[in-house]
Amino acid sequence: MKSIFIAFDQAHYERIVEMLERSNCRGFTAWQDVTGRGTVDGEPHYGSHAWPSMASAIITVVEDQRVPIVLAKLKEFNDERPKLGLRAFVWNVEDSI
Repeated sequence: MKSIFIAFDQAHYERIVEMLERSNCRGFTAWQDVTGRGTVDGEPHYGSHAWPSMASAIITVVEDQRVPIVLAKLKEFNDERPKLGLRAFVWNVEDSI
């Protein structure tokens, strides 16, 4: 099993959830109001007067073979919307209950 952590501009929350559902990723945990700044050229998401936008984050745990499918869909979504600021990270899941 692998976990996929996804951070993105909160304006796209519903579309990310829909993409996960279409990819048969039923379970996830989401954080609605996340702040941060990208490492390359993205605008900060601080929820402040100067930088009013906010980010969201989702983590889902999936079977290993589902990871490339989800990452490909996320990359396609991000490529179509360069200001989305989407980032995804994959970690091994060592154990669960």
